[in-house]
Amino acid sequence: MQMTTAMGSYRLNRFPLRQNESLQAWDAADEYLLNTIALNTTADEGPNASAAKGRPVLVVNDQFGALAIAFREQDVSSWGDSLVAHQGAMANFKRNGFDTVPRCIPATEPLSGVFGLVLIKVPKTLALLEHQLAGLAGHIDADSVVMAAGMVKSIHTSTLALFEKYLGPTKTSLAKKKSRLILPQLDTVLAGASPASPYPGHYIWQPQGLESDIEMCNHANVFAREQLDIGARAMLSVIDQLPASRHIIDLGCGNGVLGIAAKISQPQARLSFVDESYMALASARTNWPLALDKAHLESTESIAESTSEPAPAEFIANDCLRDLELGETDLVICNPPFHQGQAMGDHIAWRMFKQSHDCLQPGGQLWVVGNKHLQYNAKLKRLFGNCQEKYSNKKFVVYAAIKQAEPAD
Repeated sequence: MQMTTAMGSYRLNRFPLRQNESLQAWDAADEYLLNTIALNTTADEGPNASAAKGRPVLVVNDQFGALAIAFREQDVSSWGDSLVAHQGAMANFKRNGFDTVPRCIPATEPLSGVFGLVLIKVPKTLALLEHQLAGLAGHIDADSVVMAAGMVKSIHTSTLALFEKYLGPTKTSLAKKKSRLILPQLDTVLAGASPASPYPGHYIWQPQGLESDIEMCNHANVFAREQLDIGARAMLSVIDQLPASRHIIDLGCGNGVLGIAAKISQPQARLSFVDESYMALASARTNWPLALDKAHLESTESIAESTSEPAPAEFIANDCLRDLELGETDLVICNPPFHQGQAMGDHIAWRMFKQSHDCLQPGGQLWVVGNKHLQYNAKLKRLFGNCQEKYSNKKFVVYAAIKQAEPAD
């Protein structure tokens, strides 16, 4: 699809690529922001981006490079929590014939240097926005320009309050095509001494099989970061029914709660935690040793009687299970997301199911938890040829599907 703004026209794809894609790789907020910068139309309302011309540019929460590509001739960095968005940005740069690509910085990593222009797409998660605004301290100066954009439905009083808390007095533009700009007037004293990010946060969880609680670490963009989400609770209620496995993948792992519970139930299994969110993996990486140390200290029966050392875990930032070894896994457990950024749908779940099928060995199983109305059972039957309900409550259901042996030639 072609994105055309006053700063140029580019062909942009969403990622991962899908046939007959109906969704754009950008939105009206991207267009509004780029047109405003190109036409220098914010002089009466807020900062004028032309003052930052030639200085390093930071784009925050970019959608597949839609903003960064307009600044390809400058020193441009992309800071966000989506590996897939970063991969998409680099692919779109190359698709348009550009030799350079943006410097992609995971949201878990601090910034370096000072930026003359900072462009922020308002994320779905307010906590992520706060973490990022706090992270700008020390990386902007009196001559820096900060501008943000989002769809009207994503911008609330609480959103503007965060800009005023960390950057200074904030105005908004008129709405255009259901999008709006956020225009903070930088208070360099405030921005230089703004409070540290309150994230990561923590909640208490008591796994089945342990007598004591575990404090779970949750970075700003982790789903249900303040408490165990009810979908995970549904899967945890049957975690002791998982088939005995040598290798378990926690796909879309979030903070790692399902994989950790599976490990406590099956101490000798090798665990792989996979997510496209850098913050999810950072949370799981922190929680894993703490939970396993507590399990060993308690010397639960299964662990105490084990005669060998527990197998290690690996943490993989990936687009689902792309490029992982095929036919090598015994079990995949999954609590799929039903959105990608602001876009809703089941295409990510379907991708997870198909790639899980490819990675499983014959007889291997995929266990999935989801809202009943999503009807994952129909998709699993279509793909695996079978599906069994393992648990259900008023809202959630857990399904298991078994990969059938390939027919003999």
